[in-house]
Amino acid sequence: MEFSDFLWMTCGIFLTLATFSFLYKDNPFYKFAEHLVVGVSAGFFVVVLWHGTLVPNLFQKLEDGDWYMLWLNSSEWWYIIPALLGVLMWTRFSKEYSWVSRWPMGLYIGISTGIAIPLEMSNRVNKQLHAMMIEIDWANFFGGNILSTTSGFAQLLIFVGAIAALIYFFFSKEHKGLFGGVATFGIWILMIGFGASFGYTVMARVSLFINRMQDTKDWGIAAFNNAEVVNPHYGAQYQIVFWLLVLFVVGYIINEIVSHLKSKQV
Repeated sequence: MEFSDFLWMTCGIFLTLATFSFLYKDNPFYKFAEHLVVGVSAGFFVVVLWHGTLVPNLFQKLEDGDWYMLWLNSSEWWYIIPALLGVLMWTRFSKEYSWVSRWPMGLYIGISTGIAIPLEMSNRVNKQLHAMMIEIDWANFFGGNILSTTSGFAQLLIFVGAIAALIYFFFSKEHKGLFGGVATFGIWILMIGFGASFGYTVMARVSLFINRMQDTKDWGIAAFNNAEVVNPHYGAQYQIVFWLLVLFVVGYIINEIVSHLKSKQV
């Protein structure tokens, strides 16, 4: 590993520790890591939007025209219209002309809504209705896997679970008796769904945590791995950087302990 790569890895380890330090309390190191993430993310997405959106969808479309003709002589001159609408959004910063930004904003929201609603209907409503309308395969009720979507049991469970969850939200009738029992089963279905979604989210976050811990382990190994075959560029500077960061963290912890003890004495 090159020393420059080791320094970048050390920077990543420091930012990881700075972020985790919020578990103790809000502190300047966490604020630094937080602001750095926000700033780098903003800069990164600006560059991505510029080269991934504006350049291919606007400038390349008008590149056969001339700027002094306002690109009206371009073969695809109509791309000027969305560009002008985008410029009009900047009038939001003017107290006098901020009302102009409502036109492009309204058009943008209207188009986005028109695109999003059919997609949401297709992904969340139509597919759910289709799963409920599939004929139950009674001949293959348990199948090779009882929870396989091709088994009759899973198809029946989807149908009954969806109906029970809908009945839970039916408030025109008191949830008592058989109706209340079905509504209670609907609550169980909802909780299982929410729990699965939450578990998936937590699993993804834990996976990120494991990745950071693995990087920390690799960083420690790289600091002391002087094998010629593995790291021919190894030198004392690797261990120096390692111990500097360790001393920095330990020094901060000791300082916090001393400050806490002093505050107790006062």
